[in-house]
Amino acid sequence: MFDIGLLASRLSAATEWLVNRPDAEGCRIGYFGASTGAGAALWAAADSLIPIDAVVSRGGRPDLAMGRLARVTAPTLLIVGSLDSTVLGLNQQALVELGPPSKLSVVDGATHLFEEPGTLAEAALLARNWFVDRLLPLDADAGAGADSGAGSVR
Repeated sequence: MFDIGLLASRLSAATEWLVNRPDAEGCRIGYFGASTGAGAALWAAADSLIPIDAVVSRGGRPDLAMGRLARVTAPTLLIVGSLDSTVLGLNQQALVELGPPSKLSVVDGATHLFEEPGTLAEAALLARNWFVDRLLPLDADAGAGADSGAGSVR
């Protein structure tokens, strides 16, 4: 079993180190996690004293941070494969706990590891657009749009 609390504390420590660097002044912070790493990213976002601007969970296990999800204030994108029924159910429950402005995107035909042709690229495009819309200045990448690109949204 993974020590999600330890992973989250390491991510928080790295974030604290980053925001204290002069060359990172004004940067926005985004977390990306896959599978159990997504649980750690959500845990860290929930407990962070530093504002986290966006979170993406790919095939994530948000249940590993379930008691903390209501404290996540960062817009969170949950990306799950349509054929990963167990994790899809966990993410549907997590979406209720997270509330707006979070969103669940389901990649049709994908299993847990997104090994099917094109599914990992689709998940990457969804994650990229989420981060572009939330981390870059408004004029930095006009037209990228988190809601543009592939993927069905449920």
